[in-house]
Amino acid sequence: MTGTEGRNGVPELDRDRKGGETIVALASGGLPSGVAIVRLSGPRAIAIGEALAPALPKEAGRLHLSDIVAPETLEILDRGLVCRFHGPASFTGEDVVEFHLHGSPAVVRGVLAAAIGCGRCRMAEAGEFSRRAFENGKLDLTAIEGLAELLASETDAQRRLALRQASGELRKMADSWRAQLIRCRSYLEAEFDFSDEEDVPDSMLERIVPQAEALKRDITRILTGFGSGEIIRRGYRVALVGPPNAGKSSLLNALARRDIAIVTEIAGTTRDLVETRIDLDGMAVVLTDTAGIRDEGDVVERIGIERARRAASEADLVVWLSPADGPQSADSDLKQAHVFVSKADLGVSADALAGTTGTLSTRGEPGLGGFLAWLRDRVKSAASQEDALVSRQRQADALSDTADQLQRFLDMVGQDPVLAAESLRLAGDALGRLCGRIDVEDLLDVIFAEFCVGK
Repeated sequence: MTGTEGRNGVPELDRDRKGGETIVALASGGLPSGVAIVRLSGPRAIAIGEALAPALPKEAGRLHLSDIVAPETLEILDRGLVCRFHGPASFTGEDVVEFHLHGSPAVVRGVLAAAIGCGRCRMAEAGEFSRRAFENGKLDLTAIEGLAELLASETDAQRRLALRQASGELRKMADSWRAQLIRCRSYLEAEFDFSDEEDVPDSMLERIVPQAEALKRDITRILTGFGSGEIIRRGYRVALVGPPNAGKSSLLNALARRDIAIVTEIAGTTRDLVETRIDLDGMAVVLTDTAGIRDEGDVVERIGIERARRAASEADLVVWLSPADGPQSADSDLKQAHVFVSKADLGVSADALAGTTGTLSTRGEPGLGGFLAWLRDRVKSAASQEDALVSRQRQADALSDTADQLQRFLDMVGQDPVLAAESLRLAGDALGRLCGRIDVEDLLDVIFAEFCVGK
């Protein structure tokens, strides 16, 4: 690769590889920090890296201590570890240089400015490193989504699920399914084109139909875990509802172990939704405190009550608190609610216990032990981690479309093999959408918007 000397002594390449731009960004966490990693990627990454780090090692993947300098003034900006990676053997599939610096905002700002000052290099956009990895075939769309979820993971369950996707587990399954579909199509076309040849079996359908049935079963089995995967990714949503002064805000604060919601003895204190996330044995649980449900109240409180009903309708679990000092049955619109007697430290009558799931108290006996054990069981039942692999509606839709087309094939193959063959082709297209091989342009901006700059 040849070139002429350009701005700040950095060679201008005669031809940018793949015609891409060189980008740079902070690729580690927020500043200040102990260590900060600045990443360069693109056709001029090596040239710019050598201009900023005179001791940049020639060997790919090897870290070396070097001064980091501003090429224009030769001012030393920092002293840190530097390394290079040659495309396509890098995260993005392009030439990459990384600077492992002291995590000072001033240091990082100076190195970014020096890289951009070398010319034909700009700041990366959100998710642009990962986007280039996708465009260069280093990651498929399911792995990209898994990486986004890994970056956002807050619990062990979210981390495990994200790692399964980011490591390509779903893609490997999809590749296997796609190979089976191609085989089925080839058998069917052989039936069409060479049915009178001696070396072609009398009926390829004897091979195709069992394979299509087995493939549909495999995809359906993976789809059954979508509900669990979605709950693990977004969190298990629990709506705390009940009459005013039932102890909903006190329960929220006790479960969160901090004061989030205002607690007073005045009815109608909570008028809007108050939400917090907790980690319950490695699972994300989203708790929503709601306005007390009653028939009276001013305009603002009635709006809060309507929001409370909406939150209950959208929740995975609804807990109705019936205070021991004023028991009240669950609202008729909330038949799915599980009733707990709150303020049980005040004493609970037999009538108050009738038809309830249990009791709880945030101030004394019986405490929250029984309620938490019950909640753990509900969360565990709703989100089996063994079954979860598909976690996004987009993924579920692509697999559902594939299964539907396979069923159409099975329904039609005995009546109209030509139309049945078209269903196999459409099933393959649906799998292609799952991994991002076709029809993804409209999705890319949405997906990569979830990333921060430098990822």
